[in-house]
Amino acid sequence: MGERYSVLRDMSGVRTASPLESARAGGPVPPQAPAAGSEPHVEVAELSKHELRDVARDPEVRAVAPVMPTTLVQPIEDAADGRAEAEAAAAAATWGVKAVGADVTTRTGADTIVAVLDTGIDSAHPAFTGVTLIQEDFSGSGVGDKQGHGTHCAGTIFGRAVEGTRIGVAPGVTRALIGKVLADDGSGDTEALLRGLEWALHQGAQVISMSLGFDFPGMVQRLTDMGRQPRFATSLALEAYRANLRLFDALMRMVAARSAVGPGTVVVAAAGNESERQNGPDFEIAVSLPAAAEGVIAVGALAQSPTGNGLVVAPFSNTFPQISAPGVGVVSARNGGGLRSLSGTSMATPHVAGVAALWWEEVMRSPLPASASTVVARLLAGAVVSPLASGVDVADRGVGLVRAP
Repeated sequence: MGERYSVLRDMSGVRTASPLESARAGGPVPPQAPAAGSEPHVEVAELSKHELRDVARDPEVRAVAPVMPTTLVQPIEDAADGRAEAEAAAAAATWGVKAVGADVTTRTGADTIVAVLDTGIDSAHPAFTGVTLIQEDFSGSGVGDKQGHGTHCAGTIFGRAVEGTRIGVAPGVTRALIGKVLADDGSGDTEALLRGLEWALHQGAQVISMSLGFDFPGMVQRLTDMGRQPRFATSLALEAYRANLRLFDALMRMVAARSAVGPGTVVVAAAGNESERQNGPDFEIAVSLPAAAEGVIAVGALAQSPTGNGLVVAPFSNTFPQISAPGVGVVSARNGGGLRSLSGTSMATPHVAGVAALWWEEVMRSPLPASASTVVARLLAGAVVSPLASGVDVADRGVGLVRAP
């Protein structure tokens, strides 16, 4: 019996003409050179080693990788969470909304389509009043959010004011794609994630937000439970992780190629919460997948310094992000109603996704090319370092704090 593999195909080269017409101009698309207007399509198949080799030789196939487990980037327990809820209740906007300048910009994210790939959404929450939510389940557990993670992230991106407090960076967004790629317990796999990404792209998402990560330890444990010796299980999991990195790189090249014939998509993902900076530099971990993939904007988390000397890198935030955003004591929508505070790069990521929506609106109303590459350039160039505390390493915060136009 074979193993389950994700197969990424580019369907832009598929021809519907008769064989006698196939010799006309053009030919098959080279595997490593996505054509303009690439059409990613994901299949999952159980393949033997022999079948795997044959599939990899197919000229439509861009990459093949074993299906791996995924998981939400678990929020971190932080003493600032309770205080943040109290402060937000007394304020007109959360500290995150203010820090990124969303409270003073003229842009709201109007006419921008945002996709959130997470645990679903509480569509009845008042924060999402007036938003058309297109929901699709890829987890097998049904639409809706029993976990609460996806609801919190969506609230930060485009939530309306709740109980007099503004929580959303881009509250002018009126159409959102909610892909449930993680089950009610927060677990998932790359099959669900890739299908969710494919769906969001085909639905015209201009921003895709992912506060999740690959579960490498979970795959090692799964292989060990199947009877593999630990060293072989670790080696096989590493091979799968490497293959999935290549697959995501190939997918992101296709995403970039699509912008040649359309607006394109900005993809944002959490850097991860595995670091323990409070214990010293030897306890820092680099950005994990999918944030580590080529073309994905990896987001680190910032916290308010207890001394009031500026923003600092959160102790859990993985190193080498491209950009940073508020990620400690972030107040947003609570599953079932009301507000709650959470901390993590999961909470920083929707701030960047929301600011990306603001930049989309800015670009679409300017003479600049209305493309994802323009938005990414503006997003990264618009980041600032002045609010950061002195001594914050560029490797830990990227280009700086994301800022609204």
